[in-house]
This record gives sequence, C-alpha cells and structure tokens, in this order.
Amino acid sequence: MTYRSSRSALRRLGLAAALLALSMSAAGEDAREFTAAELGRIAAHGPWPLPWTPDPGNRVSGNAAAIWLGHQLFFDRRLSANGRVACATCHDPDLGFQDGRATGRGLATGVRNTPGLLNVRHQRWFGWDGGHDNLWSASLRPILDPSEMGGSAQRTASVLRNDKALACHYGQAFGKRPHASDPELLVNVAKAIAAWQETLVSPASPFDRFRDALARQDARATVAYPVAAQRGLRLFLGRGQCATCHAGPMFTNGEFGDTGMPFFVKPNGVDPGRQGGIKRLLANPHNLLGPYNDDVTRNNATGTKFLRPEHRNFGEFKVPTLRNLPVTAPYMHNGSLATLRDVVRHYSELDEDRLHADGERILKPLKLSEEEIDDLVAFLKSLSPTIQMPVLAKPATLSACIADEPNARKPNDRQSR
Repeated sequence: MTYRSSRSALRRLGLAAALLALSMSAAGEDAREFTAAELGRIAAHGPWPLPWTPDPGNRVSGNAAAIWLGHQLFFDRRLSANGRVACATCHDPDLGFQDGRATGRGLATGVRNTPGLLNVRHQRWFGWDGGHDNLWSASLRPILDPSEMGGSAQRTASVLRNDKALACHYGQAFGKRPHASDPELLVNVAKAIAAWQETLVSPASPFDRFRDALARQDARATVAYPVAAQRGLRLFLGRGQCATCHAGPMFTNGEFGDTGMPFFVKPNGVDPGRQGGIKRLLANPHNLLGPYNDDVTRNNATGTKFLRPEHRNFGEFKVPTLRNLPVTAPYMHNGSLATLRDVVRHYSELDEDRLHADGERILKPLKLSEEEIDDLVAFLKSLSPTIQMPVLAKPATLSACIADEPNARKPNDRQSR
C-alpha cells in the first residue's frame, strides 16, 4: 500500500470513528447528563431479578414437586363449582397472568381489576386491599369465593384424592398421600399453587439493562436505551416524584394509597379498599397469625400482629408494581383506565378534591405537556421485558407418577371465558 493510499484509509477510518462517536454522543446525551443523585436513585431500582428467598410460612416453597403440582392445579378447572373455571381463567399466561378485562369474571363478574401474577413472590400484602398477608392464603381465596371459582374444601380434596397422578405428585411434595382432613388438604393445595407462582419472575427489561450499564459505566451499552425513555425516567425521578411510591426493584413500596380514583361500586355499593382489607385479613383463619403458618417463630407475622384498620385507610388501594404494564392492561383497582397514556394523564390532571383530607397528601397534579406524557409512557413501557418467560418443564429429578394429568389445562391453552 502506498503512503498516499494509507493516509487516505486513515482519514476514512478517522472520519468513520468521528461519526460513530458523534452518533453515540447524540444517542447517549441524556444518559451522561444524569446527576450523581439521579444515578443513585436509578441504581436503587435494581438489580433485577431479585435473589431467591423461600417463604418461611410455606414449607413447600421452592420444592420442585410442589411447584409441579401447583402448576397442574393452577390450570385445573375441576376445582370450581361448575368445572369450567380455573385459576388460569382470570390469570392468563399470555396477558402477564391477568385477563385483559376491566374487572375479573369467574362464575360472576367482580368489581376489581384482576392483578397480574408476575413477580408476585416479592409482595408483602396481596390483593388490591391487602386482604391477605401471604401468597398461599391469597391463592386459596378464589377457590372458595362464590363469584370466582365457587369451590370448597371438600371438592378440592376429592379432586386430589381421586386423581391418581395428582395424588402421587402430592405425596412427592408433602411426603404422604392426601389422607389429611379436607381443610388441611385445601391449604396444602394453596401452598403448592403458591410455590409455583413464586417461580413467575419476569426477565430483565430494557430499563434493567440500562441501569446495569450505568452502574458499570458502560457508555456503549447505554446507547440502546431510547432517549425518550431516558427523558421519562428523569421525569419519574424528578418532577413527577413517582419513585416516592413506586420504589425499589419492584417499582412499588408495597403499601397503599389514595390516588383520587372513585371507589363507588355499581349499582349502590362502596369499595372500602384497604380499610376493609385489614378487617378481612385479621378475621381470616389463614393469616400468618393462624395455625397454618409453617414459620414456628411467627417472625413473619409481625406486620399482621400490629395491623389495625383506620379511617384514613378507606378508599386506599395497593400501589402496584410498574413492571410488565403493557401486557396487564387495563389499569387501576377498578380497571377504569384503558391505556398507559390514560394513567399518566390521570396523574397529570389529578383532581385533588377527590383525595382524602385526613390521608397523606403526597399527590399533586403533574400538569405534563403532551411530549412529557409521551416520554413517561416510553419509560413505563421500558420496564417490560422484550422476551417471553420460558414454559415450565417437568423437573427430571421427579420420579414418574401414574400418568400425566389429562384433565388439567396446559399453560398454552386458552381458558374459556
């Protein structure tokens, strides 16, 4: 190669490098402008996923046989009064284990939106009103609820005892065949279903990859995160003060608040929210203060022990996680907001007169521009993974039972509505 051609090649290489640097600079401009305080707050929303911790109140938490049994029971419609409704009827895997409806519909139409189940194991309270303090109790309730599955302890025990494969898997999970009393078998069924639900952890999202890239100071990797989402993130952390309630890796503080949403229920009812949930929780024999808690120390029941309903709790509802929002529409406790844009606009135009005078007044109308609404929606969408969760395979470590479960619906089957 001649000296002239060599110089020409170097100039072309230098120009290409300069253009690449300029492109990276433009795409990553917002990332480099985050302040040290903002970077610290971004870091606090990870890492994801969170480390595995077993539920001390559920002795089969993390048990492979119980997970497989719970997986089968979750799709089994025989637990319902009419044999047509399963847990999966309202918790569709294709919809983030939600149902896409404003309010849930099992044997009857309910008054609240069906919560998704992804990452449910990291919650402290369960249900929009926090009426349960553990996942297995929350898994038991819809089986018995007359408007959802309308089942019973007797029906559940009968299904378990009369299906040889399920009875075999139960024996693998609990160390003995299902010869216990009907109420005990019902609780164990719920604990198996809870053990499976604990495995429903969503993969890392674009935000998680951006957060991790910032933490390791990998400027090249941050370029992949959309600039609009970065602007939305800055709004989320700053003027919006969204992280006050939507904190940590789960993007929720796990508690309850008044968001200015109506709590009237047609035709003439009122949804008391958290106040009613606390009353139900304390009266529930399946709470962590009761005999079915497998944690003999009862250290996991401290929060329940000191819980008391207060007037300010009326009309408060759970602060939901912001992960996986695009697949769990519609939104809010009553499913009244159809899109993420509707949700952001609600907080932008918040009617403060709807907030309780005696509650904690955290919220103020954000008064966002249309462009800011677009940016905040872009950020919220970035909290959802771009890949699907893998389908559960039967663990090779489990010994074979009599037969596969012919009556249980498989996870990729669509439940009848």
